[in-house]
Amino acid sequence: MLKDIQVTGQKDTRSGFGDGIYELGKKNPNVVALTADLAGSMKLNAFIKDFPERFIQCGIAEANMMGIAAGLTIGGKIPFTTTFANFSTGRVYDQIRQSIAYSGKNVKICASHAGLTLGEDGATHQILEDIGMMKMLPGMTVIVPCDYNQTKAATIAIADHIGPVYLRFGRPVWPIFTTADQKFQIGKAQHFSEGKDVSIFACGHMVWKAIEAGRELEEKGISVELINIHTIKPIDEEAIISSIRKTKCAVTVEEHNIFGGMGDAVAQVAARHFPIPIEYVGTQDTFGESGKPLELLKKYGLDSPDIVAAAEKVIKRK
Repeated sequence: MLKDIQVTGQKDTRSGFGDGIYELGKKNPNVVALTADLAGSMKLNAFIKDFPERFIQCGIAEANMMGIAAGLTIGGKIPFTTTFANFSTGRVYDQIRQSIAYSGKNVKICASHAGLTLGEDGATHQILEDIGMMKMLPGMTVIVPCDYNQTKAATIAIADHIGPVYLRFGRPVWPIFTTADQKFQIGKAQHFSEGKDVSIFACGHMVWKAIEAGRELEEKGISVELINIHTIKPIDEEAIISSIRKTKCAVTVEEHNIFGGMGDAVAQVAARHFPIPIEYVGTQDTFGESGKPLELLKKYGLDSPDIVAAAEKVIKRK
């Protein structure tokens, strides 16, 4: 039951990345951290202090950072590039496509401050289309963990994965509700509850919002199957198909444009294997704006009441 999920603290997911790469630094001498003038924001201070010879400050030159990272892989290094999600993707898409994805370079593109919850920095720094951009690149793995613990575990796990990875996380302090000792498995969805009335698929910060919504739905007597699709690509088709065969309907929840994101990936699986009614909770083909993170989620329809309404709507469509 979703009511049994315990919050063990609150911490930003970017700190999960910072602590994860520090752990990697202690056990893997090939791990190299690169940043585009955002070492503090990306929580790299501990890594820099203990492994200064494996840190490269690229300055405000993100395209150059991607080129350096691609080159480092040729010598057997495992480069982790770090900057805001907007600058990790939109500003450097050509370099990622040509220098990293096309040749399958073993670069880990680690992107913080994603989505609306970047907050007061506004639309020019927020990005709501990056999941779509990255999952369309052949060979790119796309991961969006849900809390501090899962982000730390995912950061450690991607070092062992051969090939390019896009790891997306965020800025705000957020509830911690997954275990500290978890083993992150790329491409394997995480079940938070089993149900028969509606499947809710969520990723990133929105997993917690989906848990809040699921609790309210359960109080109304609606049986919810809640699944964390932390790996958007390769997506866990088996988990999706198994769930929707039971519930016959689904809601997808993401801090991203409804066009091209996790919701579309789930819908594609459903369309090929078991077509069902689906409701999307995400931004509706719009840019964001400056504001406090939680207020922006409410304004753009990404709060728990919006998920409840979507679930009730899709159940009626069965």
